[in-house]
Amino acid sequence: MSGQKFQYDESGGTFFYFLLSFLALLLIPSTFYLWPRRPKPDPEQVTKECHCDGCKKKKIILQKSDPWKETKALFRKLLIISGWVLLAFLAYKVSQFDYEMANFDPYEILGVSPGSSAASIKKAYRQLSLILHPDKETGNEKAFMRLTKAYQALTDKEAMANWEKYGNPDGPGAMGFGIALPSWIVEKENSMWVLGAYALVFMLALPIAVGMWWYRSIRYTGDQVLLATTKMYYAFFHNTPTMTLKRIIMVLGASFEFEKKHNADIVERLSDNEEVPALIRQLQNLGEKNREYPLCLMYSIKARALIHAHLSRMNLNPETLEKDRQYIVKKCPYLIQEMISCVNQLIVLAYARQVQHLPTITTIENCMKLSPMIVQAFWEFKNPLLQLPHISEDHLKYFKAKKVKSLQEFAQLKREDRRSILRGLSDSQFDDIMKVLGNMPFIDFKVRSEVIDDENSTDYTAGAIVTVTVTLTRKDMAHLFGDDTVKEKTVIEDSKEDVEKEKDEVDDQNQAAAKKPAWMRQRKVQKKSHSKKGPNKKPASTKPTTAASENGVSSQQNSASPKIKKEKKEDREAKETKESTKEKANASDASDSEANKSDSSDDEDSSPETAKKRQQDSEVGDDDTEWNKFQQRLSKRDRILEGRSNNSHQVHCPYFPEVKQEYWWVYICDRKSLTLLTAPVHVTSLVDTEEFQLRFTAPLWPNVYTFTVCLRSDSYLGFDQLHDIKLDVKEAAPIPMDHPQWEMSDEDTAEDVDAADEHSEFTTDEDISDNE
Repeated sequence: MSGQKFQYDESGGTFFYFLLSFLALLLIPSTFYLWPRRPKPDPEQVTKECHCDGCKKKKIILQKSDPWKETKALFRKLLIISGWVLLAFLAYKVSQFDYEMANFDPYEILGVSPGSSAASIKKAYRQLSLILHPDKETGNEKAFMRLTKAYQALTDKEAMANWEKYGNPDGPGAMGFGIALPSWIVEKENSMWVLGAYALVFMLALPIAVGMWWYRSIRYTGDQVLLATTKMYYAFFHNTPTMTLKRIIMVLGASFEFEKKHNADIVERLSDNEEVPALIRQLQNLGEKNREYPLCLMYSIKARALIHAHLSRMNLNPETLEKDRQYIVKKCPYLIQEMISCVNQLIVLAYARQVQHLPTITTIENCMKLSPMIVQAFWEFKNPLLQLPHISEDHLKYFKAKKVKSLQEFAQLKREDRRSILRGLSDSQFDDIMKVLGNMPFIDFKVRSEVIDDENSTDYTAGAIVTVTVTLTRKDMAHLFGDDTVKEKTVIEDSKEDVEKEKDEVDDQNQAAAKKPAWMRQRKVQKKSHSKKGPNKKPASTKPTTAASENGVSSQQNSASPKIKKEKKEDREAKETKESTKEKANASDASDSEANKSDSSDDEDSSPETAKKRQQDSEVGDDDTEWNKFQQRLSKRDRILEGRSNNSHQVHCPYFPEVKQEYWWVYICDRKSLTLLTAPVHVTSLVDTEEFQLRFTAPLWPNVYTFTVCLRSDSYLGFDQLHDIKLDVKEAAPIPMDHPQWEMSDEDTAEDVDAADEHSEFTTDEDISDNE
């Protein structure tokens, strides 16, 4: 390699290769990902669309939100097509280079036949050289070089031999290395321009781009919320542990995303000086005279007034305040989620004694309640039936006459009863209501609590880590319709699903049984039958089902109890047959011979070697079961992580100026002491079924505790669910103190007890009765 010389491309051939490969590397993925595609309309989605006035206005708003969409798509198409045209041109140029290099025919270049004489070859060379010589006006240096090589190949013996053997009169080509860039880059007269271009790109443009990106990124959190807004949330929630809903609206309106100084997208108009005060006079309990910073600033009062007008469904000027309302309402769901995160962090810091005031569960639930209010655009005291299209305050009296208070009750009515309530509406309006109602969520909320990696998962000891598995199954509200046809369809679908689930469970059990060898399963049965004989063996006991049934886990363990009873019965029969075989050793019946076989196997097991081997086999079997459980938990966690997304089901929200997906919050709290036990989990991918786990530490004092698992929607009002779980917390087993590492002084033990008294945030049933 020391003798090789690197040269820049003089002819431009290798540079075309470089451009061709680089352009193809960019064009292929760009065409796949950036080519504008119009999604085909889903026929099911078209049939589910609502045609109310609010949805029609929202379509127009969504179209106006990106007016340059068609222009951008056309520009991308033209850019991609131009790139492919350039790629085709470069491919043609490269093919021409290859053709000239590979097809060197001296007879064709000189224009003579293969059997021509030397005189005719020399004559043709002279004629063409007069035309192609570089000194002539019609000269071509490249063509003259090829002509000279062709003449040498036909007149010189050595050149002719090289051409016949290697296809080139110069002989075999030597390996060379070149840089696929044109030579003008290193030419002296162009050096200043090249250095200027390098300086412009790498010393000016690149640092400016990185600096702008860094300056913007450090101002925002991971959820694209301004850090100044997050700090303000922390301050207000820390100073006011229990915050009302209207004050939360005031704090939301004071977000710095709505101030021109922090957000360049905010538009300030001269007409605001007249329209905003007029709007404030129409609203009640706005709190515009509040003197707290930044609640007293003009941008905060304007944003607060627009939120109140949105919740009251007021008509605003479409050219000014209506555009501001749409922008503010779009930001609210993200800001509310940031509020919930701030309150949760303050609760964690309060438990760690890093902050003084502990926010109550009321504050975080008011934040959650505000999200569906913003999405559906009405106050919390309004009837949830107003979420349906074409329903107004005048129609509520008909619902009240039928004693219908919720959407679920309305869905369970028969079609004739629903039509009689809405007899004042047309058929098309009634169909819109049924479409929207049928697409609303119906959540099957299941909860199971246990202590994982414990001998008895349903025994709760003080300080144990309790794992609550929450299973959410979403169906459309159409499953609740009182129509007979709908009921039959849903029953058939549910029965099919149940049959498929049972088949899957049976297949899983058969596969698990097939994986384990038969001798291992027999050893487990023998271990159970001999458990009462061994001196150090504990008697076999079934798991208690009372506590499990209270926590929603009785179904699995109760189904296991008949199996345990059957195994006990088999053990007793085995003992009886063993005694009978000892008395009748010489019997000739088939049943006696089988009993003798089992007796001989028992005698073999009674020997020390076989007993030791049996113990080792049982330990191996227990390790295998634990390993299988661990693998199942890992696979379940991987499935949950893979299924995370931000798409679930589209929400019917005509007053929300953007497409909204159904999201949910799930958390565990103690409603007696108003404390939060787990951080709220934001479920954003509930399409059919979603399963996840919540963990918290059991109380330190033995007693019966009642906790609540809460499910709240961020898009609909009236869809929240509560599920109580009871924990019979028992005293933990004493820790052996003979180990040198576990020795503790009396002073340390007393300090731990005092700290436990101060950190006891749970309220038991006995405490409530004592206070009463």
